[in-house]
Amino acid sequence: MTVYIIGHKFHFETENLCRMFYPNSDIKLCYEYNTAEGDYLYTEMTTCNGVTVLSAKINVDNGSAEYNEELECYSDDDAEYILALCVFKCLKDVTGYTPKWGLLTGVRPSKLMSKLVDQYGKTQAEKYFTDKLLVSKEKTALASTVSDVQKPLVATNKGNSFSLYVSIPFCPSRCSYCSFVSHSITSANAKKLFPEYLENLRKELEITGRYASENSLKLESVYFGGGTPGILSAEESVLLIQTIKENFDLSSCREFTFESGRADVTTREKLVALYENGVDRISINPQTFDDSVLEIIGRKHTASQAVDTYNIAKEIGFNSINTDLIAGLPGDSVEGFKKSVDTAIALRPENITVHALALKRSSTLVAKDNVSLAQDDSAGKMIDYANQTLTKAGYIPYYMYRQSRCVGNLENVGWTLPGKECLYNIYMMEEIHTVLAVGAGAVTKLKQPDGSHIERIFNFKYPYEYNSRFDEVIERKNRITEFYRTYN
Repeated sequence: MTVYIIGHKFHFETENLCRMFYPNSDIKLCYEYNTAEGDYLYTEMTTCNGVTVLSAKINVDNGSAEYNEELECYSDDDAEYILALCVFKCLKDVTGYTPKWGLLTGVRPSKLMSKLVDQYGKTQAEKYFTDKLLVSKEKTALASTVSDVQKPLVATNKGNSFSLYVSIPFCPSRCSYCSFVSHSITSANAKKLFPEYLENLRKELEITGRYASENSLKLESVYFGGGTPGILSAEESVLLIQTIKENFDLSSCREFTFESGRADVTTREKLVALYENGVDRISINPQTFDDSVLEIIGRKHTASQAVDTYNIAKEIGFNSINTDLIAGLPGDSVEGFKKSVDTAIALRPENITVHALALKRSSTLVAKDNVSLAQDDSAGKMIDYANQTLTKAGYIPYYMYRQSRCVGNLENVGWTLPGKECLYNIYMMEEIHTVLAVGAGAVTKLKQPDGSHIERIFNFKYPYEYNSRFDEVIERKNRITEFYRTYN
């Protein structure tokens, strides 16, 4: 589809709305209009005699629609909102589809809800969601509940608080839906990169720890993510944890998460090593408890292996475990997903995270024409069942985020037993405080103390770049001290 952006600067929101209705279409932005051919959306802002007209017109195979609105006195926010409303109405008319998240395209709905609650109170914030943003009552209630749960935890955050993220961008094999920059550890190239990567990771931890100390930052949580950190041997895991202990003050650390991930690489020996070295929260993520679906998506373990691994972790003593499920996986059905939810609840992990499948272009899943995906309405039924069943089982939603190209325009929600919320997930997703990140693909987020400004420091995406240009990675870290000198 061609999207014409004429006379205005609201291309970002216009494109995101289009992707919400057409998640798998190629969308081309054009800033000059000659003649429209094929499927197109035309958007324009014109001003004449003090009156500004915002308009949207769509023409696709299954229909056309056009909406116009006039404004006399307005701000950029007003103009962007009115244009978005015109675009939304056009897209809704020709598709017959009404997104439950309405006009809201942002990644962090609960962050917006919390901001509005602080400004206007809970009732008016919810009304803003339903009346102005056209969010359904169901999704408005979800965002409001997450905001309520997070409020007392967010209140404990200090201006000098931070979290540490450690990136392990390697996996035992690549899942078909994955779009992350991760390497299969079984490949010859990854095996060659890995030793140098670990050594550089330790160096970056040492330097990052020095910056944290110099700026009097207070460590609240540590999170090993990936990829699949579970590919590390027990000895390698302990080495990295010891490096953290030697270079960071953990006296204020409230949570230490290790995303072990898959059952095919998570052994008793590794779990014991993690537990004995201070890790108090782990993730064991089957994504589904259906063996046939596991095979289709490329997971090299069975559902029973995932259950066994979970039971071993509990036996060792872990009392904070997360289990991930994905709604909309190829080969899955509503009934199959319900069984996965029921199995997860029966295990009674402290956290269950329910994701909606994101159809990322860089995944092998999207590249395969012969893969049958669960339809949008099926994914919606899966998510609805998870929400209802988890609520009945005593779980509450504590963090959430949205991704582009999710089946059914749905969301990812972390559910928790009361008092077992993952602090890092809240800190990171709601952008509460600084996150110092190390490793390939890691993004450091520097949060202004007692303010809202955020600055990012990007590490190189790929491990080979991270290794070969490591001096540049370290040089970029100098910005940490410069940032805090500016805002303290």
